[in-house]
Amino acid sequence: MQPLPWAEDVSLAGRNTFHVAARAQAMCDVRQLSRIGEAFDLAAMKNLPVLVLGEGSNVLFAGDYPGLVLCITADDCRVLQQDGDSAVIRAEAGMRWNDLVNWTLARGWNGLENMALIPGTVGACPIQNIGAYGVEVAEFIETVEAYHRGTGQVKRLPAADCAFAYRDSRFKQERDTWVILAVEFRLNRTRPLQMAYAGVPEELQAMGIAAPEALHVAEAISRIRTRKLPNPDLLGNAGSFFKNPILPDAQIDALLSAHPQAPVFSAGQDGFRKVSAAWLIEQAGWKGFRDGDAGIAAQHALVLVNHGAASGKQLLQVAEKVIASVAAGFGITLEPEPRIIGNTP
Repeated sequence: MQPLPWAEDVSLAGRNTFHVAARAQAMCDVRQLSRIGEAFDLAAMKNLPVLVLGEGSNVLFAGDYPGLVLCITADDCRVLQQDGDSAVIRAEAGMRWNDLVNWTLARGWNGLENMALIPGTVGACPIQNIGAYGVEVAEFIETVEAYHRGTGQVKRLPAADCAFAYRDSRFKQERDTWVILAVEFRLNRTRPLQMAYAGVPEELQAMGIAAPEALHVAEAISRIRTRKLPNPDLLGNAGSFFKNPILPDAQIDALLSAHPQAPVFSAGQDGFRKVSAAWLIEQAGWKGFRDGDAGIAAQHALVLVNHGAASGKQLLQVAEKVIASVAAGFGITLEPEPRIIGNTP
């Protein structure tokens, strides 16, 4: 058996969508899922902590990583079982998320279309419980296959054991315990399309689609995202950097009393509603802000951007200023979506 590919002192600039020029003490790519334990054993021999990294689309390196960056590149995808209009589809962690969306839609499986064009890998999707345009991935996950760092065993966790919540999960709460190897999704050909989210019906109409199918919804959402969000290949970013705050009804009512125009949405739980973080940031005057190469996108106030050579620390400083400003103006504390790694200011 060939040794695992291992490199020392590796640049991470091409491994994160902010294009931050951080470095890792070591890096190892694992394509065979059965060898994941071998990578951890090697790291333990060298006394290195381990960071599992996908496409780097939900991470901000505020400093170098003094350990092993482990990248799972296994990307097989197949139908495990099919029963009439329902199927269970297994995708390995290294598969790009949008490739999975396209793979399922090309075979007539509805469900993932509202999450088209979200960056990242399949392995990252349960951690953040990714979602877009009124849909969350937890709705479709049946089982998560994960490596337990403590025992070295591979576990199969049903969705009920994953503690899914808004942009949250057991895997996020227990980040140093699990390494996701594969995800199994239950999809259905006849699932009704979710098209009520603001902007989607208008986009379908502009496309001239009178009787939309899942493929059309995915295309409409891809067009909207392309217009609203900067391309990370051209402008370093990790998509939405801040979560939409979920607040008690009393706090939402007070906000609406002072600002009747504030966009507020259902949070899916009694006694709470969600307010648009983008609106709060824009009202606080940060949309389009730039300090050197670090700033906030002109297209969308949720997006922290690297215009070229900003460091992770500089980007984080901008984010912290935004958080402080919104807290001062509205009494609401924003939370970052991405994982922040390295030294903080």
